Amino acid sequence: MNKPVVTRFAPSPTGFLHIGGARTALFNWLFARHHGGKFLLRIEDTDRARSTEEAVAAIFDGLDWLGLGGDEPAVFQFERTPRHAEVANQLLEAGHAYRCYATPEELAELREQQRAAKQPMRYDGRWRDRAPEDAPEGAPFVIRIKAPREGETVIEDAVQGRVVVQNAELDDMILLRSDGTPTYMLAVVVDDHDMGVTHVIRGDDHLNNAFRQLSIIKAMGWEEPIYAHIPLIHGSDGAKLSKRHGALGVDAYRDEMGMLPEAVLNYLLRLGWGHGDEEIIPIARAIDLFDVGGVGRSPSRFDIKKLENLNGHYIREADDARLAALVAPRIEKRLEIAISDTNLSLLTEAMASLKPRAKNLNEIAEGAEFLFKSCPLDFDEKATALLDDSARALLDKTADALQSVQSWTVEAIEDVIRRVAEDADLGLGKVAQPLRAALTGRTTSPGIFDVLFLLGKEGSLERLADAGHAAAG
Repeated sequence: MNKPVVTRFAPSPTGFLHIGGARTALFNWLFARHHGGKFLLRIEDTDRARSTEEAVAAIFDGLDWLGLGGDEPAVFQFERTPRHAEVANQLLEAGHAYRCYATPEELAELREQQRAAKQPMRYDGRWRDRAPEDAPEGAPFVIRIKAPREGETVIEDAVQGRVVVQNAELDDMILLRSDGTPTYMLAVVVDDHDMGVTHVIRGDDHLNNAFRQLSIIKAMGWEEPIYAHIPLIHGSDGAKLSKRHGALGVDAYRDEMGMLPEAVLNYLLRLGWGHGDEEIIPIARAIDLFDVGGVGRSPSRFDIKKLENLNGHYIREADDARLAALVAPRIEKRLEIAISDTNLSLLTEAMASLKPRAKNLNEIAEGAEFLFKSCPLDFDEKATALLDDSARALLDKTADALQSVQSWTVEAIEDVIRRVAEDADLGLGKVAQPLRAALTGRTTSPGIFDVLFLLGKEGSLERLADAGHAAAG
């Protein structure tokens, strides 16, 4: 390529970072990284009524969590309003734009006539070629682009292929409103040009906008960017992704669903882009492989099960201390306790037992709760049912046998529990089930030998004694 690649992600700060927006950001980030270019951020905050500081913070927070920060400080579109107006006036002076004095009432009447005639609703250009002296003195006006009327506009889209629109279908859109504020269409074009954006990678719901924006670019004599319009994400039922399909904000995947950022990135990458049969694609490999040519033209279907499976893979790969730090606040919230440094070390040690079957951080937190509960435990219904008289007798024998363990290792514990089962002429599961209930208050947990080891000799014996009393009561 002749010039360095520059991509951008330009969200509107009217809410959280949408999962679809996160994928757009990822594709832009990867494309820039793959080509050794720059990835820029722009906050399109010209809608002052709906833009909030909280939404801006949420967008940056989501991007930071995913590791998709910009290579330069973010541009805020509203701050550039004078520059947008400057370009509109340049177009006006060059004869590529004109003042339109049509009133709201006239435009409403025009739309009604077009609706009645079943015609496309677009501005009819009534002030396009009027003489300046026809202008009503002191009347408000907007500035409109003189869109081409003959021929066609062609976009060689990097994803969609060749797309053609007849220029007769384009209307003279407004560039500058009567109060002097720029429209979205103008602001986007000016900002992309001034930021040096070479590739506009965005959702295909913006494809129609590209043809209208090109009329500004061509009128200004600016270099056209390369467009890549990527299909939107649909729900599992094939409908456009909406709230009924589940969490939509990146923060929900992190906070409520307990996903790891690398899993979300890997999943989003595979939504509409692929490299053979590879499913597990860490970010470093994604940078090596990614190009927009690999993006399909059909919408992708969001499948939460696939995301959970990917998340389970990355949990198993993750550093135990990192996982413990992520899980600890979840346990603190669930149990309303504070986890000390000593307990954080215990949680880290427990990760080898907790993470193999977990699909998210919440499942790890739930599995680890037993470590931080104090006696007497609260036994759930299934655990209580297991702790009958025969189980109590078995727990007493198990406790006696465990008293004799000198070196509290998983191997020594396993040896003792297996001997208890053999002496009672029971399968290991018949001993492990009430033992698990007594030690955790639940019927599911990590492996029983790991549970005993992590609780320690003193803690295990205390819980067995307590469970015995509970069963007796």
